[in-house]
Amino acid sequence: MTTSPDAARRTLIATVDDISDPAERLQEVSAQERQLKLDFKELRARVARQLKEGRTWDEVGEFFGVTGSRAEQISRAAR
Repeated sequence: MTTSPDAARRTLIATVDDISDPAERLQEVSAQERQLKLDFKELRARVARQLKEGRTWDEVGEFFGVTGSRAEQISRAAR
């Protein structure tokens, strides 16, 4: 059975929270935040490229709540 995203998030948080040294814990929190931000940016880019199949960028933008040009930027993982 596949783990739900919510369960995976709770597991990650509990794992980091188990680090006994507060300074180490903070370092790990910061590292995880940075990495997750990058990972989700790439995931959004993949989703945008998948949504583009058979759609215009304006239509893709509607899914994201942005303009078509911004949706195209998202697909390239641009700022």
